Amino acid sequence: MPFSAGTAFQIGLVQMTCSEDPSENLQKAVARIRDAAAQGAQVVCLQELFRSQYFCRKEDAALFDLAEPIPGDSTDVIGRVARECGVVVVASLFERRAAGLYHNTAAVLDADGSLLGIYRKMHIPDDPLYYEKFYFTPGDLGFRHFDTKFGRIAVLVCWDQWYPEAARLASLSGASVLFYPTAIGWHPHEKAEFGEAQRDAWITIQRSHAIANGIYVAAVNRTGFEGTPDDGLEFWGSSFVSDPFGRVLAEASVEKEEILVTTIEPRHQEDVRRNWPFFRDRRIDAYAPILNRWNQ
Repeated sequence: MPFSAGTAFQIGLVQMTCSEDPSENLQKAVARIRDAAAQGAQVVCLQELFRSQYFCRKEDAALFDLAEPIPGDSTDVIGRVARECGVVVVASLFERRAAGLYHNTAAVLDADGSLLGIYRKMHIPDDPLYYEKFYFTPGDLGFRHFDTKFGRIAVLVCWDQWYPEAARLASLSGASVLFYPTAIGWHPHEKAEFGEAQRDAWITIQRSHAIANGIYVAAVNRTGFEGTPDDGLEFWGSSFVSDPFGRVLAEASVEKEEILVTTIEPRHQEDVRRNWPFFRDRRIDAYAPILNRWNQ
């Protein structure tokens, strides 16, 4: 039987601002999923922690009240719109696994509304205005793939973006596209000096994952300013899709709410990997030291 690389499908990235009202944000996300589906998207990815503003700017135990079980109310609502529109949805949520045990989790809802599974964020940052270690337990499910109605996908979350090991392991599952729901922005006092370089590094590292692994990469970030002028974050938007050789196929602006719809072509992925056979030439017999924290 002749080789088949799989059928092309359309993905949609939803870049939006968030208010202080979780219910309002959920309904806004539902409307944006419908809009993306109307534009032809078959797999729709929402930004990281879309139900709220980015609460990790401070350490406040009362904010654990934002967490919810999975499955739960949000996956029920998203599942219904997924089924109505016939689309797959990647929804990033603050998961309450048990009392005192919380994760930053991406739920994948298939086109029939069913919960295909979840990915729990593995790498948890702890930086000024990004106090995620206060809230999130590192993921314990490994790097997973999801066989959706339209194709095999993989999902990582935000800080995972900076780790080539994570992208490699997610790509080795045979996924056509790697999604990164994200919440990243500028500190008010750093933007003038470091802002351009920070945003460029964020784009560059993800394009490099696409090239090294011959995989489509789709990063979806929030936009807008959250917090006070002195201790808030200006989220830089810039959601984008890179093809398996690092070419940016679509990119959103820094400050606007937008929906990007782009085609994923498994045949193109196959062609890139045949001509740049990085997987063939990997020296898996020589990589054991990478499991060490340091090699000196």
